[in-house]
Amino acid sequence: MIVDYQTYLGFKANKVEGRYVTNVQIIEFLQNLNLDAQVKIVGHSVQERPIQSIQVGKGPHKILMWSQMHGNESTTTKAVLDLLNFLASENAIAAKIVEKCTLGIIPILNPDGAEVYTRVNANGIDLNRDAQDQSQPESKILREVYESFQPDFCFNLHDQRTIYNVGNTGKPATVSFLAPSHDVERSISKTRNISMQLIAAMNSELQEWIPGQVGRYDDGFNANCVGDTFQMLNTPTVLFEAGHYPEDYQREKTRAYIFYALLAALDSISENTVQTYSQKAYFEIPENQKLFLDIVIKNAKLIDASYTKDIGVLYTEILKEGKIFFEAKIDKVGCLEHNFGHQTYDCMNSDDLETLKKQGLWNLLKP
Repeated sequence: MIVDYQTYLGFKANKVEGRYVTNVQIIEFLQNLNLDAQVKIVGHSVQERPIQSIQVGKGPHKILMWSQMHGNESTTTKAVLDLLNFLASENAIAAKIVEKCTLGIIPILNPDGAEVYTRVNANGIDLNRDAQDQSQPESKILREVYESFQPDFCFNLHDQRTIYNVGNTGKPATVSFLAPSHDVERSISKTRNISMQLIAAMNSELQEWIPGQVGRYDDGFNANCVGDTFQMLNTPTVLFEAGHYPEDYQREKTRAYIFYALLAALDSISENTVQTYSQKAYFEIPENQKLFLDIVIKNAKLIDASYTKDIGVLYTEILKEGKIFFEAKIDKVGCLEHNFGHQTYDCMNSDDLETLKKQGLWNLLKP
């Protein structure tokens, strides 16, 4: 382990917590950041919100990372703030990274989407499907930063839903990675191979923290995706997906694991050890499957049914008065023996029935 958990907690940006992270919090954080860094506005969103960038470090290895291009995917943003706090410290690893690397960071690329907690921008466009058209100001800004910064590595930072499990196991995909393809054949270029090696380095670190909870994302090619485009431009690019950790719907645990992944990547880059990891180690990471439900209720009766079934429930995230609430909705009805539940209840068990009542899920069922 590069740093222990107590050390990490000393750098955690505690004023930025939960799922709802907006530009206001980022601006306040940057105003109080005690770090030798260049902070500037690189452009404005559709609704004229500023898009901030931070450049820190003086080394030859240049890494560009951006978060919240989907406005409702904030876990990696929190981890980036934790990383900036770490780099501002006197820790020897932090000093080495600052000396040997130069980081370009956009903490929120889609501030309009972040404000209303939506995936898309204010024009209803998914920025991660706009890499070729560059029809949106946010897409143009990212491409301009990429071209001016000329990174050696790109980190595309996202969240993924609670439905993902690792391989065929009942373990959640708490962190997932992808070395994006650069062509339809999914061939492995020199730069894509480097992406794979870097992911292998991060996975090696994460297996010490969350064994069996790291997945590999589907590598189907889509030239409209930013990661695929940058890989096509011969820049080693890594997709990060922050996922679910048990009972961590605010993703405060997961932010720590993203922090560890980022730190492992930067440590490996600064030490020039990326090439010591194998492509084989990347492919040994199990692929993600979509077998999880937030809640599985066994032997239940729906209100309009006279016989028992299994019910699968997923949460819908709703923004109300500056907070995210989770509303339970039925997603599947029938035999769910091949699914996993982050919570599982059996209506044949009286204690489980009482728990369902306390959680307000009773209205989905008929006693």
